[in-house]
Amino acid sequence: MNKVYAKRIGPILSPNRGRVIIKPYLPGEEIALSSDSRAALLLQRILAIPESEVSELLASVFSNFTSRHRGLEDILEEHFGLVCHQIGAELNGLSRERRLLIGAYCTHEYSVEGAALFNPSIVIAPDQSGILPNQIRVILSVRATGEGHISSIEFRTALLEGEAAFHFESQGSQLVTGRKTPPPYYEKDRFRAKLAELGADGATVAYITDPLADHFVLADLDHALAQVTTMAHLGDPANTHKIETAQVLIKTTQLVRQLAASNYVTTFPPESSLSERVMFPAGPRETKGMEDARFVRFVDDNGEVTYYATYTAYDGTEILPQLIETHDFVTFAISSLTGSAAKNKGMALFPRKIGGKYVMLSRKDRENLHVCYSDNLYTWNDATELDHPQHPWELVQIGNCGSPIETAAGWLVITHGVGPMRRYVISAILLDPNDPAIVVGRLPYPLLEPNESERDGYVPNVVYSCGALAHGDNLILPYGISDGAIGVSLVSLSELLVAMTS
Repeated sequence: MNKVYAKRIGPILSPNRGRVIIKPYLPGEEIALSSDSRAALLLQRILAIPESEVSELLASVFSNFTSRHRGLEDILEEHFGLVCHQIGAELNGLSRERRLLIGAYCTHEYSVEGAALFNPSIVIAPDQSGILPNQIRVILSVRATGEGHISSIEFRTALLEGEAAFHFESQGSQLVTGRKTPPPYYEKDRFRAKLAELGADGATVAYITDPLADHFVLADLDHALAQVTTMAHLGDPANTHKIETAQVLIKTTQLVRQLAASNYVTTFPPESSLSERVMFPAGPRETKGMEDARFVRFVDDNGEVTYYATYTAYDGTEILPQLIETHDFVTFAISSLTGSAAKNKGMALFPRKIGGKYVMLSRKDRENLHVCYSDNLYTWNDATELDHPQHPWELVQIGNCGSPIETAAGWLVITHGVGPMRRYVISAILLDPNDPAIVVGRLPYPLLEPNESERDGYVPNVVYSCGALAHGDNLILPYGISDGAIGVSLVSLSELLVAMTS
């Protein structure tokens, strides 16, 4: 029987260093030669600029940057607010132009794709307006990496035309990062369980959270933390929670605040286009990146559609599995996942419940594929090993390349394997349609591997995907090219299923 391979159909999506956001730029607080910090010295210099020159300098800023950023004036005012506490008595006498100029000195552009663009996932878009009858609009999430190796999540829209034609729609030019707000509420049991996984002291967690309701809001948590003082507790004769030292109390309260801030909602301006929206790290546990989002269009038992994505939050030392949920790609809720199976990278949610339960792929041990079931979308335990490295091209580790795809023959899981010279390739396995813990077919060779033109990039010798899409008898498989660009490939579904089961 002839072997089945993915066919590259293009186009190639390359990094665009001109796609920039603006971020606060705050000079370090280290002490300079004088007794003042660098930030304080900078403010003194700006305050010394004659008023006659302030307008000219600000006009230059607007001339150079207004066309590149939406709402620039409001952003500069916001960034001024980050440093205004250092100005002192002169604050009330500042003109608006000088305030904005100070904001400009405390702002910089950041190229979100300056280093790399890779690892896409793909879903059918909720908005299918303005297209032809033979077209389908899809959304690609992409991992963009910039200065400092910080990864963010971007989006592109594309049109599938007929059976195989694929082309990207135009991209917006003014990127926005959205506004972060607290979630509507926190679930106390899940909050405490995650703190335990993070190594928080149980007695201190109980001391802080016992007074809270089962569902509490951020203001409730802030109030509880405000009541927690070293003297108040350690001076308690009963010491019912057995908190040992002030250091334990301080460390635990820090973890509580970090976890609370890692669960949030990001909302984008509705007038922005989807390709202008950048999910830039906003939580303390993801300061170094939001990595490898695996989006899936999930259909609940009642027919309601929600778009979920698992991703890896990374703070430079540790990782935290997180979940994104959205209905419209305007508002995104971010939540932490808990449980023994919510470990490491590469979790991927099935697109519907099976047997009344949510189902998730996991790679909790970093090298084997597992499957787990849960009544709760946010808590994952009791993972069963599904597959392990068997072939030479995957002996280092295996993992999924996105959420499973439902076919008549079973659940199709696109996989990746790592072999000699840390070379990544893509293959596939097939799971039983009713019991996805059973492998009923597998491709005994790579479906896609880096060719000679794809070997070089930010991370050489890699093809990798975070999601594919069934379209008619074709599988649309976008993939990262050595962490340097994104390609699009196509596979015949019927031929692939035959090759996996014969």
